[in-house]
Amino acid sequence: MKVSIIGASGRVGSEAAFCLAEENSVDELTLISRKNSIGKVEGHLMDINDALAAKGVDVKIDSSYELQAIEDSDIVVLTSGVPRTPDMERMELAEINAKITAQYSEQIAEISPDSIILVVSNPVDVMTYVALKVSGFEKNRVIGLGNHLDSLRLRNLMAKHFNVHVSEIHTRVIGQHGPHMVPLISLTSIGGIPLESYSTWDYFTGYKSLDIKDTIQKVINSGSDIIRKKGATEYGPAFAISNLVTTILNDEKKILTVSAYLEGEIEGITDICLGVPVKLGRKGIEGIIPISMSETEKEDFMNAAEFVKTSTQELLNNKTFNF
Repeated sequence: MKVSIIGASGRVGSEAAFCLAEENSVDELTLISRKNSIGKVEGHLMDINDALAAKGVDVKIDSSYELQAIEDSDIVVLTSGVPRTPDMERMELAEINAKITAQYSEQIAEISPDSIILVVSNPVDVMTYVALKVSGFEKNRVIGLGNHLDSLRLRNLMAKHFNVHVSEIHTRVIGQHGPHMVPLISLTSIGGIPLESYSTWDYFTGYKSLDIKDTIQKVINSGSDIIRKKGATEYGPAFAISNLVTTILNDEKKILTVSAYLEGEIEGITDICLGVPVKLGRKGIEGIIPISMSETEKEDFMNAAEFVKTSTQELLNNKTFNF
């Protein structure tokens, strides 16, 4: 299996390359950067190879500034774009990153027409829509990282609060990857037991009821907080990318939350890319999973859809690219 990463000189791209190189599901990894950054990518490649030698892992890794090198890729990970600063809203990036996303998506469709595109660049829901429309790919083959990372962050916070292993937390975040994300608290369980059963002080573990609003605000602020403290997010997004890629390549049929193109599958919402639960397998998105939300969650989800749709339309009205 071949995976290519466009934007491999950046923090997320380089860390994702390292995570994927360790996976047995990837046979060949191609790292793409601009010509003036190729030296940095070659350095990453050498460093990764040293680590893989120590672990006894054998993966073919190449680097190039020529996009032709992505030919015959099974998955192309698109991380290129201008990074977000701590005080910058994701939507401020839209116009700049849309041009970059559109350019690469058109070339991916030409060079590697049978691949699956995994969009990481922010604002990811809007960029996923751009990649889908410009590439002309079927909607199952264009996927945005989006709420998968948010869901992992929520699981982590809840696991720490309730003092249980993170694998026992069954929850997810849908909607926009940003301030309009929607935690599905009504469907959340811990070890198969509904969250509402954990609403009081517990004699054995000493936890109190979970402050949902405070917790989701921490998830919303997580990216900005990390950027403010260390300059960029890298490990979390990199492992989330690796998780999605290996799920697809191994045909695992997992239910994960990604940014996907909707045609009325959930609440009748159409012509928009938004974070929803999907079944992921070798063909990419193999089905959008219908969900039953509380009235509050449904309202918040509809608001998220309206925000992303408006943002997408504003971008299209001012676009300097064609599709």
